[in-house]
Amino acid sequence: MNRIMKKEELAPGIKLFEVENPYIAEKALPGQFIVVIAHEKGERIPLTIVDTDKEKGTFTMIFQEVGKTTKYLGTCLNEGDEIPHVIGPLGRPSEIENFGTVIGVGGGVGIAPLYPIIRALKEKGNTIISIIGARTKELLILEDWVRKVSDEVYITTDDGSYGRKGFVSDVLKELLESGRKIDRVIAIGPTIMMKVCADVTRPFGVKTIVSLNPIMVDGTGMCGACRVEVGGETKFACVDGPEFDGHEVNFDLLLKRLAAYKEQEKISLELFEKNESI
Repeated sequence: MNRIMKKEELAPGIKLFEVENPYIAEKALPGQFIVVIAHEKGERIPLTIVDTDKEKGTFTMIFQEVGKTTKYLGTCLNEGDEIPHVIGPLGRPSEIENFGTVIGVGGGVGIAPLYPIIRALKEKGNTIISIIGARTKELLILEDWVRKVSDEVYITTDDGSYGRKGFVSDVLKELLESGRKIDRVIAIGPTIMMKVCADVTRPFGVKTIVSLNPIMVDGTGMCGACRVEVGGETKFACVDGPEFDGHEVNFDLLLKRLAAYKEQEKISLELFEKNESI
């Protein structure tokens, strides 16, 4: 159980794992996630379920090596190894209906969780316009996957090394200003990117869904670490989300909470890289 059947580097520091777990492969729906414990002394971290294969009994997850645990997963575990603990599927699945024309916006590794959602929406008959972006061309992932489930695809890079120079929110704004009827926007990526996208769509009155990834511990609503303010109320991203109406999220508060342990996270990663801790 939880054996890594496939390991692939999609871009520098971004890894794909195909993991054997028949239960998750059978039950997972678009928008849901798992909580992983990488080793016996490890912390619990949430990761997105990107794809499933019920016949093989596997699910696919994609993550970026940004902290100690993701660095450990990406550099210390290989094909044939087992992940000690994987809990899921968790969270509420995405709302999948025939809305009409949907814009999916994915930034960086956020393209990974966006993919299963737009695929399911395409299967429901929606017209899918995808906007995906990254800092540079070499960090752009899953372009071919996204193209297969999209009617239109726009690509941006911060440095202009591929596609259009600029941000995904720039293209989103232009599409809305063009007068095209857009029925829904789904934006997943860095918190600041989702905030900007929600600000862009607000004047147009287009329903905008974002997927939040706050600090999380148990993933079952018990600890309260993942609390976010939505519509003036406290919600738990793990059980009430991870998807919320972007126009109701208090992004400023979320950004502050995400920065709460940056110094500790930096120290932990430095110790791991010096082989002084796991």
